[in-house]
Amino acid sequence: MLGAAEIRQLAERLDIRPTKKLGQNFVIDPNTIRRIVAAADLSENDTIVEIGPGLGSLTLGILEVVDNVVAVEIDPRLAQLLPETVGKHAPGKNLTLINQDALRISELPGAPTALVANLPYNISVPVLLHFLQNFPSIQKALVMVQAEVAHRLAAKPGGKEYGSPSVKLAWYGAARLAGNVGRSVFWPAPQVDSALVYFERQKREGDPTEVFRVIDAAFAQRRKTLRQALAGWAGSPAEAERILVAAGINPAARGEELGIEQFLKVASCK
Repeated sequence: MLGAAEIRQLAERLDIRPTKKLGQNFVIDPNTIRRIVAAADLSENDTIVEIGPGLGSLTLGILEVVDNVVAVEIDPRLAQLLPETVGKHAPGKNLTLINQDALRISELPGAPTALVANLPYNISVPVLLHFLQNFPSIQKALVMVQAEVAHRLAAKPGGKEYGSPSVKLAWYGAARLAGNVGRSVFWPAPQVDSALVYFERQKREGDPTEVFRVIDAAFAQRRKTLRQALAGWAGSPAEAERILVAAGINPAARGEELGIEQFLKVASCK
């Protein structure tokens, strides 16, 4: 495990000043790392993909439990140092390093079974959905994100936090909150609190593209009824009403009232 002093030394060695643009807030507390890894419910046979490993504190925590990690790091300086850090602190473990933008990756070596990551706040939802869509071998995930985003991802129909991210993630499987993380365990300390979200994939066939179009339209203007909100997607308010009635949904309802199965019905009735 890397402590606060070691992390700062590594950063100084690379002349790294964590940037807000890349969402670089490094976890400096080993107990928090162990809590994240425990919440991920990993087995020794899992192959993990980690997004944004940074200086490697979470990577080393994961490698205490599993033997294989695929790490995706956009910063070339961090990517260059990570294998050395793992070799020093976790000899005998297998690290595959990919120096690319996580949002542009379409292939990974092997078939990772789980995703564990401290996700940059500015791209947390897009990158999570990107990996779930492109890598169906991922059966579970534990991500640390901004607390507000975590509550949105895990929200259920009917609440103010329920929205497009909630429903899109629900297409892939079930999510729940897995704990809060304070600001003091990061360097530099962020201006917001963080939280953990645990996800398990559920088998679903097909391409979500059309369903996601319905979801986006439904939540683009939350105050509108679905008859109005889906008019652009359907072609007209009247056609939207016809589709909603065919799907067994009240045209006067709003998007926040519908679960993923109802959105699937709407998309299938177009």
